[in-house]
Amino acid sequence: MEKDTCQKMMNLVAVVALGWTLSACGEAKPPAPPPPAPPEYADKHMPDGYWNNPEIIEQGKAIFTGVENIDVNCASCHGKDGKPVKAGARDFRKGDFMKLFSDSQWFWRVSEGVKGTKMKAWKSKLSEDERWKVIAYESTFGLKGQEYSVAEQKWVPAGTAKTAEEVAAERNKAAEGAAAPVAEEAAAPANGEAAAPNGEAAGGESPR
Repeated sequence: MEKDTCQKMMNLVAVVALGWTLSACGEAKPPAPPPPAPPEYADKHMPDGYWNNPEIIEQGKAIFTGVENIDVNCASCHGKDGKPVKAGARDFRKGDFMKLFSDSQWFWRVSEGVKGTKMKAWKSKLSEDERWKVIAYESTFGLKGQEYSVAEQKWVPAGTAKTAEEVAAERNKAAEGAAAPVAEEAAAPANGEAAAPNGEAAGGESPR
């Protein structure tokens, strides 16, 4: 009887071990994109000159670590270096995940907190400018040297963000380039033969 029990336990351990092995070998699913910022936050964007600005980042660090305001200490959950020290806290070092958020979405989460988590709303403790400074500092953990391009709706290397006018011009140029071959094809004769001057058929005699 004891032998059968031991055998069953060994089989169970083997199944669990196999499951862990397959899980480790499988590809990790990409993180799900966050919900869009609500209307009242959709047009909120990082002030000009804040991304990768040493002075702004230093001020954001003081807020993040509780030096500026003892009632606000982001590092107590997220860690001073962006490595979470409490379960469930966001890991700001994961750049691939942070890239899924626009500046508006980050501002919204910092301002209103995140339902279903321990992330609090900080809009009553921090001014709008202070919240942006914190975000500028947080971005250095996983997105150092980058900035969010509002016009392009993506993260780009610092100093390369395009204006809305530049993005519109590129789109118009691309649209014109795509339309050109279509126009040329429509202008060509259906049978592929070019018409000769004075109504003569290409390579033939004029009609009598």
